[in-house]
Amino acid sequence: MVFRFPFHIAVGPNACYRYFWGTQHVLHFEVFDMTVPGHGLLSGKTGVIFGALNESSIAWAIAEAAYREGGRFILSNAPVAKRLGGLDALAEKTESEIIWADATSDEDLTNLFEAAKAQFGQIDFIVHSIGMGINVRKDKDYTELNYDWYQKTLDISAVSLHRIVTNAMNAESVRDGGSIVALSYIGGQRVFTKYSEMGDAKALLESIVRSYGYRLGKKGIRINAISQSPTRTTAGSGIEGFDAMFEYGEMLSPLGNADAASCADYTVTLLSDLTRMVTMQTLFHDGGFNNMGISTALVEALSDKLGR
Repeated sequence: MVFRFPFHIAVGPNACYRYFWGTQHVLHFEVFDMTVPGHGLLSGKTGVIFGALNESSIAWAIAEAAYREGGRFILSNAPVAKRLGGLDALAEKTESEIIWADATSDEDLTNLFEAAKAQFGQIDFIVHSIGMGINVRKDKDYTELNYDWYQKTLDISAVSLHRIVTNAMNAESVRDGGSIVALSYIGGQRVFTKYSEMGDAKALLESIVRSYGYRLGKKGIRINAISQSPTRTTAGSGIEGFDAMFEYGEMLSPLGNADAASCADYTVTLLSDLTRMVTMQTLFHDGGFNNMGISTALVEALSDKLGR
């Protein structure tokens, strides 16, 4: 039996020493360099991150966090995003290649995963952070949807996950034991009227996570969705009433809304081996919002509004 009685001595801002007694009363001495960022949770792991557009994107924050933790990856977005964002800056910062691919195109995805395999061999993780509500952006009420736009919304925001997983598996791109994470929102389970068709899209996305999860589990591959707080992103800005949804979440959630950086850290844990037995879940990352009914802050705000 080994008894360890560690203690730490900080030496300057950049290092600490750790002493402990090991077997046969041998004193062990270790030095930790505190300037090294992260914890190496994704060290040696490779993947593909879909959906980063600009610094306000959750996928952008995820890429930064994955890189910090030792992960290496390809960045991908639709070709139309070339003129909308600054993905080159993220690619330079994270030493990543950009491969433009339309996630609704099997041909583009096949080419992407063949390229990923050529660069990394098999990969360890995939992040799906893709969404577009066309009727929402056009301010179409749910009862008056343009069905062509509706189908496009479902294809981009949900069916794309199915296509990505299918093409990755067909190319044998994902290593056994890998992890896939998709970003969702509680509007897929509850009615947020201004979220409209995107509620259907997120419901479908979460269903795909469950349905594919069983099949992927046979290879030890995990797939989960993160139901994230309303977050100020380019996609979110296109939803009428988003500011009200954001403030509502802030007032109702015991911890307030979870920001993109904390979502990125949570995503890293799901891509790491720490969660190797977690799959087919929609995991709430929303400051406790999903378990709340009403809060004191909300009651007070409503009372003030009603003059009571």
